[in-house]
Amino acid sequence: MDDLDRAARALRRLPPSLGPVRLVAVDGHAGSGKSTLARRLAAALGGAPVLRLDDLATHEELFAWTGRLRAQVLEPLERGATARYRPYDWNARRFGPARELPPAPVVLVEGVGSGRRELRPHLAWLLWMERPDAASWERGRRRDGPEQAEFWDGWVVAETRHFAEDPSRPFADTLVRERDEGYDWLPGPAVTAGPDQIITHRDGVMAAD
Repeated sequence: MDDLDRAARALRRLPPSLGPVRLVAVDGHAGSGKSTLARRLAAALGGAPVLRLDDLATHEELFAWTGRLRAQVLEPLERGATARYRPYDWNARRFGPARELPPAPVVLVEGVGSGRRELRPHLAWLLWMERPDAASWERGRRRDGPEQAEFWDGWVVAETRHFAEDPSRPFADTLVRERDEGYDWLPGPAVTAGPDQIITHRDGVMAAD
């Protein structure tokens, strides 16, 4: 059992946080590795659904997507119903056909701001990618190439403002740090030891008690 399998096992044992769903956020700076972690964790969970916040944001509303999230995703999942949301097409600059998100036992929400204050009451667990902002942004710029340089210039300003007003890291349950192979799973600022805690951090992994 590798570190992702242990993390998946621990997350499955959490109590539901949104109707029948354990909603787990993967937050961090743009370019920090959130999408890769969410994809690998979803696979370890047996194909857990992943909501990408890039599908809810737009060019004009980089962080003003909470209304869409609430109406299209949170409210249906809380009722135990399948959510239907319209992902934004960043090339066509419009919303596309509806996509379904089932009320699976664990649903991952991945993106900058997934641990924001409006979403935290619905979360079973908050993971934070532990990579500094400048290193994350540089990684993202290299990934997206020079044609996206202007977008990145505006994004850095918007992200910096967002986390100054609504930080996520102080509320993270687990800090996730990439290794050459696998991840380190470190206790986050929100974790306090106690007899009722069902997830602990041992030997560099998140584990279910």
